[in-house]
Amino acid sequence: MTTTVKPPARAEWTVIALLIVLSVVPLIAGAFRLGELATGAPVTADNARFAASPLPVVLHILTASPYCLLGAFQFSSTLRRRRPRWHRASGRILVPLGLIAALSGVWMTLFYAVPAIDTGFLTVQRLVLGTAMAAALVLGFVAARRREFARHGAWMIRAYAIGQGAGTQVLTHVPWTLLVGEYDELSRGLLMGAGWAINMVVAEWVIHRTLRRPRGVRRVPERSPG
Repeated sequence: MTTTVKPPARAEWTVIALLIVLSVVPLIAGAFRLGELATGAPVTADNARFAASPLPVVLHILTASPYCLLGAFQFSSTLRRRRPRWHRASGRILVPLGLIAALSGVWMTLFYAVPAIDTGFLTVQRLVLGTAMAAALVLGFVAARRREFARHGAWMIRAYAIGQGAGTQVLTHVPWTLLVGEYDELSRGLLMGAGWAINMVVAEWVIHRTLRRPRGVRRVPERSPG
């Protein structure tokens, strides 16, 4: 005889909670930026580019925030299994949200007059990863249409890892700020890159552990009497 081993629901909700917490600081920063634009706050060197052309940053905030929050719930295999219609419906929302967030980020990198500290290496990273996020979403959508669900899940996890970069970058910046203080163009680019790198390493680990093993539940043989 065999006994079915199901993934613990508590562990899944812990993962979802951690992803939501990771989204909190970027969410607050985005809300603050929208508040500035809505109330006509004084124009400074930090926000002049947003005041001059607010539409791209507004689109970025209004799509990236729900993408990170709603996307966290897609990591629950229990929800995917028990509520397949919910999974498909939320996926149809997440794909356009993620595409707009990624492409608006690329647009801002190309056309905004960004501060000097955000140029160079960081500019290259933003262009490459923004494009990669959009491509991953498209590949994931195509895989789902072809019913290649393992490949679909892998591409969607990669896209989410890139999109969640802002949350992890808070964690990579805090130690440097406390121990060193100011950062230059190179250290800024490395700290931002470290946030994306951490997410992508974790994403590939998750893909390897959950999507590339044989489908179906694990079964543990019961010991026979005696």
